[in-house]
Amino acid sequence: MISQSTVVLVICSLGSFVLGHPGFMDLIPNGHMVPNPCPNNSSYPWHGVGHNNRTGGGIANVFGADFLTANMTWTKAFCMADSDIDGKTNGFELGDPDCKWVQGGPPAGKPFSHPGVCEPMTSKTCIAVNLNIRCI
Repeated sequence: MISQSTVVLVICSLGSFVLGHPGFMDLIPNGHMVPNPCPNNSSYPWHGVGHNNRTGGGIANVFGADFLTANMTWTKAFCMADSDIDGKTNGFELGDPDCKWVQGGPPAGKPFSHPGVCEPMTSKTCIAVNLNIRCI
């Protein structure tokens, strides 16, 4: 028989996998509206912005690693970085090209692309960067 604490542990683990960390989305501009770069799922936003899969959880992608390095703060340096090496800054991709967004305020524009997924995904440069990205 499964103990009650085991059931609670499993449910909590699944909750963090499915929901990611929604509070982190508030720490970047347009964090709740990051475009899904996967061609067959583009109508669904990518809620796990710092992760290799759309829902979050698991290993961090390059943007997520840079987010941790920036102490989970939207700094000018983090905004100006190109985490996914696709030639566009994180700020540009998230709708803050001038890096003026402050937490809680509206972003300058709409998100353009995903800052942790090199695009176009099929280019030679991007294939290696996107090795662990899961388009499911």
